[in-house]
Amino acid sequence: MNTEKIRQDTRGLSDGKIFLNNAGSSLMPSIVVDSMKEYLELEEQIGGYETANRKADIMEKFYDEAAKLINAKPSNIAFATSATEAYTKALSSIMFKEGDVIITTTDDYISNQITFISLQKKLKLKVLRTKNLPDNELDLEDLEKLIKEYNPKLIAVTHIPTNSGLIQNVEGVGRLCKQYNILYLVDACQSVGQLAVDVEKIGCDFLSATGRKFMRGPRGTGFLYVSDKVLEQNHAPLLLDMRGADWIEFNDYQLFKTAKRFESWEISYASLMGFTHALQYANIIGLPAIEHYNKGLSERLRENLKNNGFDVWDWGKNLSSIITFSGPDGDLERIQNILKENNIFFSVTHKNSALIDFTRKNINGIVRLSPHYFNTVEEIDRVSDVLKKTL
Repeated sequence: MNTEKIRQDTRGLSDGKIFLNNAGSSLMPSIVVDSMKEYLELEEQIGGYETANRKADIMEKFYDEAAKLINAKPSNIAFATSATEAYTKALSSIMFKEGDVIITTTDDYISNQITFISLQKKLKLKVLRTKNLPDNELDLEDLEKLIKEYNPKLIAVTHIPTNSGLIQNVEGVGRLCKQYNILYLVDACQSVGQLAVDVEKIGCDFLSATGRKFMRGPRGTGFLYVSDKVLEQNHAPLLLDMRGADWIEFNDYQLFKTAKRFESWEISYASLMGFTHALQYANIIGLPAIEHYNKGLSERLRENLKNNGFDVWDWGKNLSSIITFSGPDGDLERIQNILKENNIFFSVTHKNSALIDFTRKNINGIVRLSPHYFNTVEEIDRVSDVLKKTL
């Protein structure tokens, strides 16, 4: 981990800012931005089709790099324009019928929760949420009890919730899904890029990820992992286009064999180019090294905040590089103002984005800091010293 070189590769840091909003949308390495500019300049000269033909070999590496990142095969990877698109396409490939059951968690992402409620209203599904243990970890005994009682069609878990630092036990859930032969969807939007994520260890059928967060790619990018089992069972998005199937008869088509059947034909190829370089950049450094470095930064920041008298709202045994906190009086405005004054980038989450979790914690909102491997220990300590002034 050569932090100095990584910071030199990140032009967004040249103005002296401290960037701690990587759980929102991170700073791209220069190679990502430069490759996109070069691609667009070539499109300007020779058009989109010819540019795509000339760059096809490079862009095909996207599948290799994404597969390498999560220990999969290139044939299991589909490009997506966002984690949400990947997630909803996975859901749309499951033929739900009235009375089917989805089991999720109380800490799943707001958009996922809204999607489940929408399915519940429109298709008359039943949505259940497994309990948490007193230490906020998933209660796998309760999950198994729900599985035996309701025989769910799908279990869906967000690996790392956007509103807290909790890393949910997706591997434990995966073992139960395998034991009871249940489809398993993992939202890895916040984990891919900051942790070593291994789909073989998780045992999931689908896994969705984004480019803009800890992967340090451009907005409008993401990917979907689809297991061999699901591909062999002919799962495909509800609405296909010519990227997903071959038109073989007037009234019939034949699905393509790989996860590319989950893609749409028209995408931003410049964005795909940038995302490919972001994946390659992370793979060269290595996710185990990134995870280890990030763990040190996040532990130091949490400890500093606690020692300074802030309320830290990350509950659980296994915590990530997302730190959520508030002042002892619950006021967020004072904290936001001083962070802005000192050119420190952050985000805020309000209760409507984490309704169950924040109701349980009896809070209305938090400030979120999310350091990444281009940040330094010195920056963490400086931010901690700045925040002291709000107390």
